[in-house]
Amino acid sequence: MAVAIIKKLLRLVLLLFAVSLLTFLLVSMSPVDPVRAYIGADMLLVSPEQRELIEAYWGLDQPLITQYLQWISSILSGDFGTSLIHRVPVIEVIVDRFFSSILLIALAWFMSGTLGVVLGSIAAMKKGTWIDRFVNGYCYLLLSTPGFWLGLLLLMVFSVWLGIFPTGLSAPIGITASEVTFGDRLYHAILPALTLSIIGVANVCLHTREKMLDVLQTPYILQARANGYAGIRLFMRHGLRNMLLPAISVHFASFGELFGGAIIAEQVFSYPGLGQAVVDAGLQGDMPLFLAIVLISALFVFVGNWLADILYLVIDPRLRKGGSRS
Repeated sequence: MAVAIIKKLLRLVLLLFAVSLLTFLLVSMSPVDPVRAYIGADMLLVSPEQRELIEAYWGLDQPLITQYLQWISSILSGDFGTSLIHRVPVIEVIVDRFFSSILLIALAWFMSGTLGVVLGSIAAMKKGTWIDRFVNGYCYLLLSTPGFWLGLLLLMVFSVWLGIFPTGLSAPIGITASEVTFGDRLYHAILPALTLSIIGVANVCLHTREKMLDVLQTPYILQARANGYAGIRLFMRHGLRNMLLPAISVHFASFGELFGGAIIAEQVFSYPGLGQAVVDAGLQGDMPLFLAIVLISALFVFVGNWLADILYLVIDPRLRKGGSRS
């Protein structure tokens, strides 16, 4: 166990290093001028000498390798830098928006996983019936549906026409942050989370269905049918655990897709999370904020896959006895 943990940590370090280096190089080649983004509309009033002083203050006059090493050393010391857009430390911006994004992604992840496993299992148990055809058609339709279009449709129906949910933001307007309750944040996150979960359910559902069909063809299932097991008893006793492993793999691997989808959902619903922050940082040349969010998203996806490996050991006792996962 100790060796496995050390290997995982080494992979995490290598992953974060590769992501940070690649992102830093791509951002440095961006046509967006960070000095112009920092100064804004007053750029015409800045003299060349003042621009040089600003570049020296931010370290932009240094070679790229020096800038990267300085940034890495600051990260290791816990200093993520100062946001050029918000004029505050990057860590404050991330902390302020982290809870909103985690709430949104967690809701979408839970709903898409639960619905995907249930629908996929029902479709497999009812193979060839109208239920199976309906679920398959529903999933294929979702896979071809743009996320922003679905978000706008839900926004128009449930917010504009029916007035059930708010049209955007993560909290009510006109109250201070200390007055915002968890219920307020949950209420504002439901519609964007529903947008993400409706689309995310397709992959989980289709993979669950295919694996469940394979399980239903195994000899022990045929023996269980001969012993009188059928329907929900057959599923709970012999089918559930055997089809959960691939479903968990697909679902935990969807962390990255959910984070990418959250960027679109946050834009459509004006939801102030990390997705909207990374878009603003990229468009306005806020390199410290952009790089920090990219690193956090990579860490987020890695931890999700790590949790999937842990769940494998919980669900499949063969892995706890030194078996290998197929």
